[in-house]
Amino acid sequence: MRALLLIIALIATPVFAVQPDEVLDDPALELRAREISKGLRCPVCQNESIDESNAPISRDLRILLRERLVEGDSDQEVVDFIVARYGEFVLLKPDTGGANLILWLAAPAMLLVALGIGWGTIRRRGQARGAQPDALSDAEKKRLEEILEP
Repeated sequence: MRALLLIIALIATPVFAVQPDEVLDDPALELRAREISKGLRCPVCQNESIDESNAPISRDLRILLRERLVEGDSDQEVVDFIVARYGEFVLLKPDTGGANLILWLAAPAMLLVALGIGWGTIRRRGQARGAQPDALSDAEKKRLEEILEP
């Protein structure tokens, strides 16, 4: 029974990240704020959204986000404002265009290079094992016999 209560408490923990004093009176604006905050990363917690994080910086970002929405900014304007202040690091799903395209394509490209190198190495090793060494010449055979005689 205690284990069940502990599991429920752990699952419900992110729900308590947004404090009651942060919640907007307008349910539509609050829903927009929650959707936007789910896509923004906490600068302290790394792969946790500001909606789930209890860090003070996340609280500040949630309040800033809600202030911008109350002022009439669109969802994209709010995200652009926060990205301009904190950089693209705050986006949980960064843009896949421009300079970021190099980063997105680097891992698959490196995998293909590694597979090519591995395939080439295995292929050369197999060819080397299949090759027969040259037979000894008569002079080499005679010298070998001289060395091996007691």
